[in-house]
Amino acid sequence: MKQYTVTGMSCAACSARVEKAVSKVDGVTSCSVSLLTNSMGVEGSATDAQIVEAVEQAGYGASPKGTATESENDKANNSLEQLKAAQDALVDRETPKLRNRLIASLIFLVVLMYFSMGHMMWGWPLPEFFNGNHVAMGLLQLLLTVAVMVINQKFFISGFKGLIHGAPNMDTLVALGSAASFGYSVYALFAMTAAQVNGDMDAVMSYMHEFYFESAAMILALITVGKMLEAHSKGKTTDALKSLMQLAPKTATVVRDGVEQEISVDAVKKGDIFVVRPGENIPVDGEIIDGTTAVNESALTGESIPVDKQPKDAVSAATVNQSGFIKCRATRVGEDTTLSQIIQMVSDAAATKAPIAKIADRVSGVFVPAVITIAIITIIAWLIAGETVGFALARGISVLVISCPCALGLATPVAIMVGNGKGAKSGILFKTAASLEATGRTQIVALDKTGTITSGEPKVTDIVPDETFFEGTGNNAGKLLAIAASVEAKSEHPLAKAIMERAKTDEIAVAEVTDFSAVVGNGLTATLAGKMIKAGNLAFVSKFVKVSDDMRAKAVEFSKEGKTPLFFAADDRLCGIIAVADTIKEDSPEAVRQLKNMGIRVVMLTGDNEQTANAIGKQAGVDEVIAGVLPDGKEAVIRKLKKQGRVAMVGDGINDAPALTRADMGIAIGAGSDVAIDAADVVLMKSRLIDVPAAVRLSRATLTNIHENLFWAFFYNVIGIPLAAGLWYPLLGWKLNPMFGAAAMSLSSFCVVTNALRLNLCRVYDPKHDRKATPDRKNKANEPNESEEKSMTKTMNIEGMMCGHCEARVKKALEALDAVSEAAVSHESGTAVVTLSSDISDEKLKETVEAEDYKVTSIQ
Repeated sequence: MKQYTVTGMSCAACSARVEKAVSKVDGVTSCSVSLLTNSMGVEGSATDAQIVEAVEQAGYGASPKGTATESENDKANNSLEQLKAAQDALVDRETPKLRNRLIASLIFLVVLMYFSMGHMMWGWPLPEFFNGNHVAMGLLQLLLTVAVMVINQKFFISGFKGLIHGAPNMDTLVALGSAASFGYSVYALFAMTAAQVNGDMDAVMSYMHEFYFESAAMILALITVGKMLEAHSKGKTTDALKSLMQLAPKTATVVRDGVEQEISVDAVKKGDIFVVRPGENIPVDGEIIDGTTAVNESALTGESIPVDKQPKDAVSAATVNQSGFIKCRATRVGEDTTLSQIIQMVSDAAATKAPIAKIADRVSGVFVPAVITIAIITIIAWLIAGETVGFALARGISVLVISCPCALGLATPVAIMVGNGKGAKSGILFKTAASLEATGRTQIVALDKTGTITSGEPKVTDIVPDETFFEGTGNNAGKLLAIAASVEAKSEHPLAKAIMERAKTDEIAVAEVTDFSAVVGNGLTATLAGKMIKAGNLAFVSKFVKVSDDMRAKAVEFSKEGKTPLFFAADDRLCGIIAVADTIKEDSPEAVRQLKNMGIRVVMLTGDNEQTANAIGKQAGVDEVIAGVLPDGKEAVIRKLKKQGRVAMVGDGINDAPALTRADMGIAIGAGSDVAIDAADVVLMKSRLIDVPAAVRLSRATLTNIHENLFWAFFYNVIGIPLAAGLWYPLLGWKLNPMFGAAAMSLSSFCVVTNALRLNLCRVYDPKHDRKATPDRKNKANEPNESEEKSMTKTMNIEGMMCGHCEARVKKALEALDAVSEAAVSHESGTAVVTLSSDISDEKLKETVEAEDYKVTSIQ
């Protein structure tokens, strides 16, 4: 998406006009204009010149942000300048200007109000010269009003410019209201001079009451008050983005030719070696090559607990090195750093529009012309009803100045900006406004098991020594672990790494082995202290030693719990069992519980066999487990789940990318692959599952805030315009002074923005106020059809499969059936998990497999 800065916009009608004009340009596929940040995002093949020309023809100004064709070196070298430019663009320059205009206006307005309302209504004394000199009083009011109008000339320039271009905006309403009051007052002043010449003092006195000079000036001053409050509040909505930008380091200490030198951070190149001392900020993303430390990553993830780092670990720009001296190699610089990508993501989200904003946009596009039409009809109607020109004009002016398209236009973007900033501070990044809106409407969450519910790294969970093997009553578990670690030290298998990690944690000494040999798919053999050690699964080890029934029962129990039992034997005796498993993250059960309390159905996807999957699913507390799903089958499962409701897929790996894209909402765990993060709509920087309900909670709070803002904006205009038009005057005698209408208009936008700022108080990790989402009657995601769930998958237990070739034969035969969309077959577990697209009998499935010379023992 190419971004542009747009100038000259004053309200939602302006942004709607610009968006409409640019959307008509050939080659533009989508266009989104943000009144909040005065920015525009455009997608398509149209050139910058075409885009800028379209904006200028609509009566506004535009300029591109950055250059899309920069080289990698240019991007790195210019990143600091671009960051400064982005920071500069967010500086609130409007509030000081409006404050100065307001102060100058009030100086003249106070004098004007003294001479008009003070003298006429409360009899305040005037200089002797003005006693009985009504024409002089009128001229003085005219001059004071002209001074206020000149000070606030921007309203007239912008308003009438928009009218000339056929795109009237909020400034047009203010300019017309003020100009009408001033124009009629000038007419009354000239009429007064004629009456004075003719000696008609009664007419002179009556024309004194027809002056609306104070209204013309007061309207401008009150709208300026509102604009100033609005600008100040809008500046607060970008605080999160500005704070992120302020985190960017300015210098780095690099090592070149063996000498440390401090350089500007934008001069650091990929591959440079840089050093960071305790207390210093890490300048760019890199990899530690020397030293250990603890790094405070709260700037990026919101997590205040420091993270221990050692060689080969990654570090990110803007995080703080707290304890040790480290030397790192730069891996990502300039715009490619994690901080820069987060800033870009937050900026892009602000430049996009949520679907709900389209309602307000459509209304804003016709709002101002409709209000002008209503004002004209109001004046004509009251004149026909026999009221005076002054009365009719006051009603029409009131309609003009009370109407507020800005409240409509700001209702959604301010809430999106604040919500997105709140998310960024918590390590939850929404890529677009649409993703922030849609996350809260999720009905089904599909969780990938490995790396999402679980840590993704196997760990030793149980150590069961065979007490008959070990002599004495010492630390037999430690002795077994020492034997296991010594044998596994030369293995590259993930389960071997888990044993080595446990040995390191328990400070177990590892001995040197000889005659090491790996038996593929079975286990290991080696000689340790003169004894032949065998390590592996039950089938392998039981060929050499006798395994007692108690140990076999332990192995079965471990398998039911989703753990992998590894057997170890020395010569002809069993040493014991070590169970290894991919353990679930500490926060996973709580995250699942919170999602379920929100009325969201939680489904776990995994390629594991059903027994292991059910064990993990039970620990996590999910509603449903879909096991035996191959990497390329996740996308198909998501497609089926979408028929039941809005689906959010949570994953971290490359193989999750298709499913993340297919889901209504893709949520990537931040520690996962770049491909998964690119495919997702939401990125969780902390890599914690508890951030999923937090993201839903924040989205729901933002959506509620948007609804409140839109309600207020619509309600205000629906109530205010009829009141201003005098609809209730014949019945209740209610009529609205134009000055009060201007005051109401000036506060309406301020109220909307202030309400959006309340999102900063949202406690995204507090589940106390969670409520179940309203069920979708069409999809019934929260009340799934039980028979449909039961028939979705069937697990077949099959005997006779010995290798991968056997798996392929069974898989091909099953997937040839029309009712079978996918079959996940494993010769190791002796199962085939069949995903069905329609009903099929168990007998038919059994016949199909047995036709390939395998035996089906049961179907579940």
